[in-house]
Amino acid sequence: MDPLLLDIIKKNDFGQLASKFPSYYQTLVSKVGGILSQVSLKRIQKGFEKGQPKEVADEIERALQSAENAALNVAVIGQSGSGKSSFINVLRGIGHEQAGSASVGVVPTTTKKTPYPHPKRPNMIFWDLPGTGTPESNPDPYQEVVGDDNYDFFIIISSSRFSANDAFLAQKIQEKGKKFYFVRTKVDSDLYNEKKSKPRSFKKETVLQQIRDNCLVNLSKIVSEPTVFLVSNFEPKEFDFPKLQETLLQDLPAEKRYITLLLPNLSETFIEVKKALIKEKLWLKAFGKALLAFFPMTPFCCGFNLSEQKRHLKDYQRYFGLDKESVSQIAQNLGISEQEIYSLMKSADFNSLVKDDSIIANVKKCAEYICSVTGLIPSSVFQFYKAYFLHLKFVDTVAEDAKRVLAKIEEMKPDRME
Repeated sequence: MDPLLLDIIKKNDFGQLASKFPSYYQTLVSKVGGILSQVSLKRIQKGFEKGQPKEVADEIERALQSAENAALNVAVIGQSGSGKSSFINVLRGIGHEQAGSASVGVVPTTTKKTPYPHPKRPNMIFWDLPGTGTPESNPDPYQEVVGDDNYDFFIIISSSRFSANDAFLAQKIQEKGKKFYFVRTKVDSDLYNEKKSKPRSFKKETVLQQIRDNCLVNLSKIVSEPTVFLVSNFEPKEFDFPKLQETLLQDLPAEKRYITLLLPNLSETFIEVKKALIKEKLWLKAFGKALLAFFPMTPFCCGFNLSEQKRHLKDYQRYFGLDKESVSQIAQNLGISEQEIYSLMKSADFNSLVKDDSIIANVKKCAEYICSVTGLIPSSVFQFYKAYFLHLKFVDTVAEDAKRVLAKIEEMKPDRME
């Protein structure tokens, strides 16, 4: 039984929850932060202080709707040929040859500012800004930076030694008061070339540190405590791409974190972050409904519909990149059958999840206790908790499926360069 809900049931003392809610909420959020803003947390506290749980429930619902409907605009800028388009494809979770992918080639392919919405979340848009350093380039790339104030942040892409162009862009974005991240691409090619030219003295970590130091020394002249991310657009699970994902989420406003659930699974850590964000939303929604249950004539829930639960399971599979379309793409990329991927997924068996006896046992325990204290109709409480615990089971199961599929992808990759 949730300890915060127990306080409500036993004491009906909403005033005490004003001090308890923020600290308890922090135990639920992921390592990158939660989806409730400080403004929402203060409103929730105020509602409890006034003894108005309906205000609290309304604010939770408003915050959840805001998280669902949030928009994110990311500007990707850098020298032509640095890998901006392929970088965008990685973040959108699609292959470089798939329909709708950002154009990738050996000659400049981006000649004008181009929006690339996430294929499964249209309000998350990656803007591919024209590259600099070609005859067709805008002579003043700063115009691309100042021309639109709607970007949430910038990502500067560079694929060679830190250049005057990199410094120029960083300086101008800094002056604009916008956040930027410096990403050094093609480190896999650098490692390959270094190993080929110096086979006896080659050390992978030494080369990577040299690349990082070159960028840091120059960036430190522009910003304090700079961070550099070394990535490969063709081996995104290697190097700093997973760290970049986590950093982006951590730096985003709370209300914009939930939209990033559809970023690709590049590490087990990121899968855990996704799981925590989804569970946080489930708890907030359940807590809000539980608060409303203490008002006469307020429906506690709307029943338990199997087809609706199946739809929710598919939503969770989509968040973790295990929907039908994604599984098909993974199988194609690995050169194996879709069935081999599905064999790794316990969430593929909906019926076994619904019939889990441990869920029913937990539901009965909670429902019986709540009804004995509140006098609520047992059937409505039972159905509510059955849906809540089943969703927690769905999320845990799909997250573990995602880890197994990630391990399979890693297992089938060629040997890494040491």
